Amino acid sequence: MANVAVYNMDGKEIDTIELNDAVFGVKINEHLVHMAVVQHLANKRQGTQKAKTRSEVSGGGRKPWRQKGTGHARQGSTRAPQWTGGGMVFAPVPRDYSFKLNKKEKRAALKSALSSRVKENKFIVLDELSFDEIKTKKMAQVLTNLNVNKALVIIGENDRNVVLSARNIPNVATAVSDCINTYDIMKYSTVIATKDAVSRIEEVYA
Repeated sequence: MANVAVYNMDGKEIDTIELNDAVFGVKINEHLVHMAVVQHLANKRQGTQKAKTRSEVSGGGRKPWRQKGTGHARQGSTRAPQWTGGGMVFAPVPRDYSFKLNKKEKRAALKSALSSRVKENKFIVLDELSFDEIKTKKMAQVLTNLNVNKALVIIGENDRNVVLSARNIPNVATAVSDCINTYDIMKYSTVIATKDAVSRIEEVYA
């Protein structure tokens, strides 16, 4: 099992914690991590883009000039794609970009992402993270104490003060341990988790 230092909110090392290898020490499967990230982004797409084909634009019902004898190229409609105001060739239409990833694959991808952060020494464990009030300055100070500027902060339970204190800090996001995903773990260079969050993740994914 990997031993990781536990820090307090002042950035001082106060203890160590053993991480479960079944979650934080698995063999990293880069392909599954990639697939999970692609799926997350694809599922977020609205897919509402639309353009009209030549059958959908208005006008152009009659032939603009006779077939022969004018010196012009033959034309059948002023709404053909080569005309200004004409329809689009192979126009995009609304579609669903989402695709399914098996539950076991998603779990394996998440474990791989967590393991990669531990292997790179980019996984920081906090003894606790709590504020008496909503204060962005306090959250920024904690990150400064930990020497981190781009991080995903994972907490055990939804703490309104922590979430709102971190909301306005650029390149920082918060997540409850039950709602973490591979994309967020890979997006942020450092993962900060409370001891409570670590134990909850191990309970769910071990």
